[in-house]
Amino acid sequence: MPPMPSSPALRRARLAAALLPCLAALALAACAPRAPSGPPAGAAAAAALAEAPPRPLPPRPWQDEVLYFVLVDRFADGDRANDRDVDLAGKGTFHGGDLRGLTAHLDEIAALGVTAIWVNPLVRNIPGYVSGAGFPDWAYHGYWMDDLSRLDPRFGSEADLAAFVNACHARGIRVLLDVVYNHAGYDTAYLRDPRTRPWLRNNVVGDCGDDDLTSCLAGLPDWKTERPEVREFLLAAQLGWAKRSGVDGFRLDTVKHVEPDFWELHRRRVRAELVPGFFLLGELWGGDRESLDPYFAADTLDAGLDFGFQGSTVGWLLGRGRTVAYERYLASRHKVRAGHLLAHYLSSHDQPGALHLLGGDRALFRLAALLQLTTVGIPTLYYGEEVARPIGEWPDNRSDMPWGQMDVLPGAGKPRDEAMRAFYRRVVALRRAHPALSRGTHEPLATDGDGLVFLRRDGDDAVLVAVNRGKAPLSLRIPVPPAWEGRELEDALEGGAISTGPGGMALEVPGRGARVVVAKPAPGAAIRR
Repeated sequence: MPPMPSSPALRRARLAAALLPCLAALALAACAPRAPSGPPAGAAAAAALAEAPPRPLPPRPWQDEVLYFVLVDRFADGDRANDRDVDLAGKGTFHGGDLRGLTAHLDEIAALGVTAIWVNPLVRNIPGYVSGAGFPDWAYHGYWMDDLSRLDPRFGSEADLAAFVNACHARGIRVLLDVVYNHAGYDTAYLRDPRTRPWLRNNVVGDCGDDDLTSCLAGLPDWKTERPEVREFLLAAQLGWAKRSGVDGFRLDTVKHVEPDFWELHRRRVRAELVPGFFLLGELWGGDRESLDPYFAADTLDAGLDFGFQGSTVGWLLGRGRTVAYERYLASRHKVRAGHLLAHYLSSHDQPGALHLLGGDRALFRLAALLQLTTVGIPTLYYGEEVARPIGEWPDNRSDMPWGQMDVLPGAGKPRDEAMRAFYRRVVALRRAHPALSRGTHEPLATDGDGLVFLRRDGDDAVLVAVNRGKAPLSLRIPVPPAWEGRELEDALEGGAISTGPGGMALEVPGRGARVVVAKPAPGAAIRR
């Protein structure tokens, strides 16, 4: 989704700025219009790619992935030479992060156990800024495109992108590239080129519509994707990036603002031109299982972002609903159309993060993370939430990756919670060790009061999750699943044996705490993966 202020006043201010982006126009006036052609690789990039072509990963089920979303500019600065328009003190300015920095610090992400990375759009964005938010607001996030034929030099070169993808693949990590088909950036050069001006609706001309397909979202120029020549231009450009970079899929921005038949064409072209299994994760603003289902039924998306998970989980943890209702919500997420997936998150670049919504309560946030990583779908982590980055209201939800005492800009010196990071590593490892947590069925075992207990099962693998949102400890007696009869049980999260007796297993769950119970492997048994 294109970045928008979160309060009505700021949103109105941003829209006004979008209508008359004077400062952006001044900065853009010196830029020559680009021809509407596909994005050819530069000679240097082509040579670099010839030396190190993208190495594809072998196929594997996407339902087992753990996804990590990064705003490249906010992560790590690996090339000071491309630090144009950088101001570390500005909330809306570039901060210097780039692909080289992300590649150099890739092990920071890999060590969490993450198996896929989603990066923001990387094509060249408008070189100026808009000021309607009350401060200079630049395109550091990548969603205000100005030239589809090249990468934004502030993020890096095409060779840098290929090197990043290869470094990910060497670690077994897939890469999703964020792409935008709905809109261009404010006062984009495409509006000043007479060949492409007719391809965009814009507020200056006043031809923006009032519906999802023809509106100029947040005042951004809207591509007329109903026109065949516009479709061909956009598809050639974006599929070209996929072919040359070796990415494993796209995260598709603003899906509901583009015609369904465009997405049908997109799927056909992807299958005809890109590697088998190229993954399509769509953003349908406010989307959930039901609103995404028409796209799944048409098979134009493989997965969609589940906007309901954050609010449902935070609400339950804050005591705003009955446990049985929250459990039914978790169970409903298993009803997604076969062959398709939901991707659920706790924090994002468009919304305040769960830690902020929980009032900074880190014990409750750990429970939120546990629920995210033990329920069905693709858990999508937002950079820095694993070290308790304060992900507040816009634009604070796009703050720098905290690096603590490590000398890594732009977030050097920003505090990080290493205990939280260790917790994330344990729970991600649990998810990857137990197929039941990514593929298994969901069976409620207890929904009384503040305690929620459910069982995930996949074949011989089973995991029991018990969460207590209340401050007082809970003593629970849970029937032992038949597959566990006679087996030794243990808490895979905190360690220690779980006692069993004629009445079932005895679970002592501390206030604002959890237990994750598994059976010790039987002699000679192995969990399938």
